[in-house]
Amino acid sequence: MFFSLKPMCTAVALVCSSVLVNDAWAQDAPPPASKLSRAVAQNDYMQPAIPRPEQDALAAEKLAAFEAKTGKKPNILIFIVDDMGFGDPGVYGGGEVIGAATPHIDDLAAEGLRLTSTYSQYTCTPTRAAIYTGRLPMRTGLIRPILAGDNIKQNPWEGELSVAGLLSDAGYHTMLVGKWHIGEGEGMRPHDVGFDEFYGFYKAQKEYTQDVYQMRFPDLVLDEDKLARYHSIGSDNNLIFGQKDGTTQVIENIDSIEKMAEGDKMLRDYTLKRLEELAQGDKPFYLSHSFMKLHADNFPSKEFVGKSASKFPYRDNLVEVDAYVGDIMAKLETLGLLEETFVFFTSDNGPQMDSWPDSGYTPFRGAKGTTWEGGVRVPGIAYWKGMIEPGRTSDGLFDLMDLFNTSLTLGGVSFADLPNDRYYDGVDQTSFLLADNGESLREHVYNWLGSKLTAMRMREYKAHLFVAMAQEKFLWIDMATVVPTGLAPWLFNLYVDPKEEYPVGHRMNAWTASLGAELKAHAATFKKFPPKDLGL
Repeated sequence: MFFSLKPMCTAVALVCSSVLVNDAWAQDAPPPASKLSRAVAQNDYMQPAIPRPEQDALAAEKLAAFEAKTGKKPNILIFIVDDMGFGDPGVYGGGEVIGAATPHIDDLAAEGLRLTSTYSQYTCTPTRAAIYTGRLPMRTGLIRPILAGDNIKQNPWEGELSVAGLLSDAGYHTMLVGKWHIGEGEGMRPHDVGFDEFYGFYKAQKEYTQDVYQMRFPDLVLDEDKLARYHSIGSDNNLIFGQKDGTTQVIENIDSIEKMAEGDKMLRDYTLKRLEELAQGDKPFYLSHSFMKLHADNFPSKEFVGKSASKFPYRDNLVEVDAYVGDIMAKLETLGLLEETFVFFTSDNGPQMDSWPDSGYTPFRGAKGTTWEGGVRVPGIAYWKGMIEPGRTSDGLFDLMDLFNTSLTLGGVSFADLPNDRYYDGVDQTSFLLADNGESLREHVYNWLGSKLTAMRMREYKAHLFVAMAQEKFLWIDMATVVPTGLAPWLFNLYVDPKEEYPVGHRMNAWTASLGAELKAHAATFKKFPPKDLGL
């Protein structure tokens, strides 16, 4: 069965309801696509979720008590590390084991909720777009980075709603500090699409240094003609400050490895300064602190050179990122904001093994650029002092798109007020995170590789329709092929086989047909709500 988008959209009947509801579960909602599924559709434009009314009520009581006590909505702080592997932090099996202790990240997990089945998209831009829009990249067209020189058909943000814009309209001050990577042209910048304030970089770390990094790119750096042509593309190489009114200014031109090495320190300093200022105001804030590190090429800040036991640049940078997480959390505590701030820590995808040894670690198969677990299963830590019970661990499914819905709920934005002319793929996980014994409301995680639906996880099962096969060790981007799995999906039981080494298929699993039905139901949503085509 070939599950490319076009056949799925034209051959599959729409499996959804025309009945629209607000925030309550529909009594006449359509049945699940298969007997395996516990998810129920609220309407025809939002991802079906598992009803958990009792824990929803408990979470609502907690939030109401919080608002009664503080008189305002909670602050929201999301840490996004670039290319951190699942196995990098100590609490996920890394830390001192890999020569890079992460005490501050470990403390965050010990004092909060450690999620072991958090899912990103397969690479940077798709994940970030999904977090901010609550929609799969295939829907927005942001299936890969918009690179300098790309001639896209339309502004991908045209008609889109960002969580930052919605929360800003609801009375929040919304900020992005750090990496954006979802377009640098006017109309696509953070402060154009809903963020009140942006201090950071439009691109990935590597893109700021490759024209000066002679050791890795001598054929560019030492060739005057190529270098001149490269610079003529006109990509922005600056640290930028932007505001919602359109004001945009250059803070510093990044024209050396030494400047890029201090990039995350500058971002840390800015966040610390703004937290002090925001603490004096009466508005809650939504802050996405998005690290430039650990994306190759890694150059540690002067203060962190050799600070890891490993002494390798990536590991030094891991120690640096951990220290900055600690600094920002300490500032929240000093300002008395810990009890008023929901914090989530994660990575935008798995490690970029193509740059090994300048890369992270995952215990799973695959890496960034694939939809094997190694490419899309990432650390996920939720923390909120006094609101999230410390020391919890859960394997419940959490897609980073769920941060969109969850943030809106925390900010008091009703889903009933969102336009119903597009499909939302996120799930509101507020009660999963806040209820003391909360369980995930997400039943499905869909993995897309560019414009191909390649896999789906449901409960402990994962079915692959297409797989990336590295033709050389670690080269999951530069030397890999994407191939269909053949007569039937490759089906793995991740509890038995977390490294996806041997499919159970028809021999050992009774749910193969049910998973196929769930995939078809997902594909049907693209029939009613066609995706954008940006020409990427």
